[in-house]
Amino acid sequence: MKLSEFKFELPNNLIALDPAENRDESRLMVVHKDSGKIEHKVFKDVVEYFGDGDVMVGNDTMVFPARLYGRKEKTGAKIEVFLLRELNADMHLWDVLVDPARKIRVGNKLYFGNGDLVAEVIDNTTSRGRTIRFLFDGDSAAFDKVVETLGETPLPKYIKRKIKPEDKERFQTIFAKNKGAVSAPTAGMHFTRQLLKRLQLKGVDMAYITLHIGLGTFRPVDVEDLTKHKMDSENFIVSQEAVDIVNKALDNKNRVCAIGTTTMRALESAVSATNRLKAREGWTDKFIFPPYDFKICNAMITNFHMPESTLLMMASAFGGYDVITEAYKVARKEKYKFLTYGDAMLII
Repeated sequence: MKLSEFKFELPNNLIALDPAENRDESRLMVVHKDSGKIEHKVFKDVVEYFGDGDVMVGNDTMVFPARLYGRKEKTGAKIEVFLLRELNADMHLWDVLVDPARKIRVGNKLYFGNGDLVAEVIDNTTSRGRTIRFLFDGDSAAFDKVVETLGETPLPKYIKRKIKPEDKERFQTIFAKNKGAVSAPTAGMHFTRQLLKRLQLKGVDMAYITLHIGLGTFRPVDVEDLTKHKMDSENFIVSQEAVDIVNKALDNKNRVCAIGTTTMRALESAVSATNRLKAREGWTDKFIFPPYDFKICNAMITNFHMPESTLLMMASAFGGYDVITEAYKVARKEKYKFLTYGDAMLII
């Protein structure tokens, strides 16, 4: 398939700038992939589609406040540093993005807060990318505390408003526990503890994987031929506990639902020769676009995505290109909200 086949007009007024007042009261479009039937629901109605022995798989990665604002040594010029990936915890070595990049050179020192944190630029990685070392004496836990104080919730740049205190809690799933993501697994943000309880009462099992979301998930595709696009690698863990829960459901021919594209990528990166899930951890750069034969899940919850995005491509691969293209037309007509804080889609 070609990049241009995933192009559509997304009006600005359909991009959600704030989350729904209550997590599970976002709108939910239910798309039946075999018939193309579309239903309009509220997210908490998702319980109607699952029963005893079914499994939902969530991504328990935790977003950390990855955006730091500081100033450059000597000139005092303001700079933004976006923490991407920790390279060495003991040395406090990080891959970062800097803005404005042209002013940040190897050897520069950067100051954050009232000099509470100082970093030195030690390498150029890409046009905006740098490797920096924080000159910090404490251990990882102490460093994390300072970042927690100085850092800002890394909302996407298209949300053009000031960060609010409540973003810290809302830009996070309720099952987040493993710190390491620079963006939230957005489909999971619709779940509440009450909703999980209702699913549990129906006999639905929850399993969790970890995939630490990097900015590569959102990197624009700039090649028309999708086979030439290279995804950035992201770190993931599929535990034996998750494997046992999922494989039991598969063996019993129950429904297995991935909560979000990141969960789906992790699951599809840990498939055994017999098309069952296997325990695995490491890095994945798996890029899923139509046509694709999914091995683990037969249901998926996802948000409404950006035109020409890898996330839209995965949803189209799962639901069928024509079905999802039509669903997106309906979503725009019915004024569903798109992107991070937007509404949800269940594909079954």
